Amino acid sequence: MYAIVEIAGQQFKVEEGKKIYVHRLEYETDKVHAFDRVLLIEDNERIIIGEPVIRDAVVEGKVLEHVRGDKVIVFKKKRRKGYRVKNGHRQNFTLIEIVSINEKGLQEKEAPKKAVKSKPATDEVAEVTPVPVKEEPKVAAAKKPAGKTLKKEAVDKKPSAKKTAEKKPAEKKSTAKKATAKKTTGEKE
Repeated sequence: MYAIVEIAGQQFKVEEGKKIYVHRLEYETDKVHAFDRVLLIEDNERIIIGEPVIRDAVVEGKVLEHVRGDKVIVFKKKRRKGYRVKNGHRQNFTLIEIVSINEKGLQEKEAPKKAVKSKPATDEVAEVTPVPVKEEPKVAAAKKPAGKTLKKEAVDKKPSAKKTAEKKPAEKKSTAKKATAKKTTGEKE
């Protein structure tokens, strides 16, 4: 059996008898404290997930001691600038031993679900008559606006513009023929 519990803003996977380090808590040593932010419980392949937490589920832990972690060196440097800073840091932790994982409210909630509902006192069966469904009449599509016809006229004008574009290259060909004719005859422009 294990549970995922939130302690001091962090999530931990805990089992009974397991010891964990959490960020410093202001609890007295050698006392049992309850953590009620249980997010998930797994018990014999039965998994219960909270939304976001499981109601009435509690993880109890005993505070063993308050300790300090190993020193962490924080070194900052900017090359070619002469900037170097070296600092050390030791984080404060609390050592907790998990005593129990309780799911008090869950067992009570599951009992009513398994209970069979009693039948009504009368054995009469009520006769149900179907209600006819009214069909709504179909609505005719609305007419298209007059603006569409204007666009068609503009489309009709475009092919005439293409015809003029086709004539212009033909004229260029004729001027090209004249220039080649001048070159062959030896005339200067």
